[in-house]
Formats: sequence, C-alpha cells, structure tokens
Amino acid sequence: MTINATTLQTPIGELALLARDGTLVAAGFADVHTMHVRIGDEPLRVHGDLGELSRAVSAYFEGDLTALDELPVVQQGGAFRQAAWTAMRRVPAGETISYTKLAAEAGNPKAVRAAASACAQNLIAPIVPCHRVLRSDGSLGGYYYGLPVKEWLIAHELRHR
Repeated sequence: MTINATTLQTPIGELALLARDGTLVAAGFADVHTMHVRIGDEPLRVHGDLGELSRAVSAYFEGDLTALDELPVVQQGGAFRQAAWTAMRRVPAGETISYTKLAAEAGNPKAVRAAASACAQNLIAPIVPCHRVLRSDGSLGGYYYGLPVKEWLIAHELRHR
C-alpha cells in the first residue's frame, strides 16, 4: 500500500499528515519523511492536499475544535495503548486529564506509566490529543514535539472553546 502525505502550515509550524486509504496513520509537527520513518517502509507519495483530512485539520487551527473528532485514525499498538488512544480522543478540546485519569479511562488505573508511554508513542498528534494529558499536579509533563507546542495547543483550545 502507498502512504499519501502532505504538509500543512499551521500557526505553530509545519504539520505532516500521512494517510493510507483516507485514514490517518501519522501526523506530527515534523517533516513528512521523519514521520514516514516512524511508521514503516511503505511507499510514500507526497501531495499538496489530502482532501477532507487536510480541510479538517486546517479548520481545527482556524478555531473549529470539533473538526478533528471524527477523523479516521489507525496506529499499531497493544490493547492498552489502543484503549488509551481512544480515551484521549474522548477528552473534549479545551479540557485536560491527568496520566492517572487516562490510565483509569483506558481500563487499568494502576498503569500510569503505560498511559504516559501511550502518549509518548502516539503517532497521530494532535488528532489523537495527547497534548490534553498532564501530570497529576497540573504541570505539562512531556510532549514529543516540545512543551511550547503542547502549551500552544492547550491555549488555542481554551481561546476557541
């Protein structure tokens, strides 16, 4: 199968989108080739636009916080990671949860480190919104693309809530 990709300009930098058959398999604040390496070795075709996927992501950055909610996504991971990624998508834009709460929402309240790992291994940011997950004390924790990006995304959602 071929991975179709594009790069969108956002207020916080370039966002690569990679899709297979209309389903996002990767997205991140990195170049397309860096994201492609993270998902495997399927052939890559770079486009200027991915249709509805591109439009929805652009709408999110223009303030439509629900635009990402129904986008189809798929990524490789075990049962707990899948549950954690699903739980992340249920956190409404403009709200945050703790890693502890994420672990509970994913079905294993004791798996706080695994919840943090699911955030770190998420390949479809910000569509799978790991930026909405914070430490129990309310501090940001980590973010693969840097804490300034995480801060910006949270502030953006609060502004457009």
